Amino acid sequence: MRIISGKYKGRRISAPSNITARPTTDFAKEGLFNLLNNRIDFEDIDVLDLFSGTGGISIEFISRGCKGVISIEENERHCAFIRKVCAELKIDNLSLLKTDVFKFISTCHSQFDMIFADPPYELDKIQEIPSLIFSKKLLKDDGLFVLEHSSKNSFEQHPNFVDHRYYGSVNFSFFRWK
Repeated sequence: MRIISGKYKGRRISAPSNITARPTTDFAKEGLFNLLNNRIDFEDIDVLDLFSGTGGISIEFISRGCKGVISIEENERHCAFIRKVCAELKIDNLSLLKTDVFKFISTCHSQFDMIFADPPYELDKIQEIPSLIFSKKLLKDDGLFVLEHSSKNSFEQHPNFVDHRYYGSVNFSFFRWK
C-alpha cells in the first residue's frame, strides 16, 4: 500500500502476510482522495475510520494534515500492524480503538467532520451502516460519510445519499449530513 499525498507521500507500507484485511487499492484510494480534495479541507478536521483494517485510509488522512483520526478495528493482528506503522512514522494524532464497530457506534457521543467505513463486503449489516451513522448523529453539520462497498450494494435510496463512484471493483457511496 502506498501513501498518495501529504507529509508521507510516496511511502510504501507492506502489510505482513498474516493480515486478512482487504486494503483499499491504491487506484481506488487515489481516486477517492482526488474527489475529497474538492469537497473538504483536510486541515483541522476530525476523522473517524471504521473497519480500519491495515490503517491505510487513516494514515492517508493523517498524511494530509487532519487534526486527528480515530481508527476502529477489532482484529488484534491488524491493530498491531497499525500501531507499528504509527510508531515508525512517529504519528501521534491517530487513536486506535480495538473494538467492534457496531458497539463503538452505539456508545459514541462524539461528532466528526468526516467518517470513512470499509466493512467486509459480505458483512450482513452493511446496508444498516449509513442509517446507524445518521441516527447516532456522528457527523457534524455538513459532515461527509463515505462507505466503501461492492457493486452488489446500492445506497441511492438513502435520504442522505449524494453520490456514487467506482474504481474497478471498489465502490464508494457518499452521504452528507443535511
